[in-house]
Amino acid sequence: MRLRSLPFIAAFCCSAVRAAALVSMAPLRFSAVRDVESALSEDSPTTKKPAGARDARSPLTRWEAAAASSVFAIFVVGLFCIYLTMPEADYDKILRLPRNLAELRVLKDNIAVYARDYQAKFMLGYCATYIFMQTFMIPGTIFMSLLAGALFGVVKGVLLVVFTATSGASSCYFLSKLIGRPLASWLWPEKLRFFQAEIAKRRDKLLNYMLFLRITPSLPNTFINMASPIVDIPFHVFFLATLVGLIPASYITVRAGLALGDLKSVRDLYDFKTLVVLFLIGSISILPTILKRKRTYE
Repeated sequence: MRLRSLPFIAAFCCSAVRAAALVSMAPLRFSAVRDVESALSEDSPTTKKPAGARDARSPLTRWEAAAASSVFAIFVVGLFCIYLTMPEADYDKILRLPRNLAELRVLKDNIAVYARDYQAKFMLGYCATYIFMQTFMIPGTIFMSLLAGALFGVVKGVLLVVFTATSGASSCYFLSKLIGRPLASWLWPEKLRFFQAEIAKRRDKLLNYMLFLRITPSLPNTFINMASPIVDIPFHVFFLATLVGLIPASYITVRAGLALGDLKSVRDLYDFKTLVVLFLIGSISILPTILKRKRTYE
């Protein structure tokens, strides 16, 4: 019986692999003409590169790419092993990554009984999937947060989302510390320079500034996760700001999951009123910095 479920588990893992590949391989996409020119130039003895050198077509060296691939493979194998330990169920219905609200509603209906009867094992699979997606910047974690609200309610849903989001962000932080600098410089050169300059100006109140960034949608969380180790933000500051700063947005998303059937678009989660509230909360976190500057000028 278990063997018949393997194709569905494999299909689920493959869908995650394909999604991550689209993200991780984006910097390698060049035109066919560029590839042909590179291939011709490599034939020249003057263009031979030493082992481990950085390829002109990629922001990563071969060793960095190998390290990233190894971490990715470990995550995939770990996910596969977790899904193998889950009880028998309709794998073709529950092992799916939703890409829109319609698919999320179908998944919620299919998985509700399963999550209730096998709550511990379901949470293990949920956490592993969320952390995997967060680590490799795979889009779709907002649907996972909505699902947590729909299945577990506000209190348990918020705790689950904050835990998995913080764990995934921390995992992305350490992965970026290993290989992230060339990739971030390739993807967001201007934004990275701006972020580094802002961090340099706020070293004395870094936690307050990071809390503001986490609470408000000023910068994408994926960028913050990858850029933080590059601009020398200490991990304890990053971790605490993430753990506390994600609570307001997680609450909004999880609470919306309770009325999943009434939600028409993901954009409805963050309307003008919600954004104003988030910026007001974020402003409180940087209020000590503003008051200190005012006293300094006086």
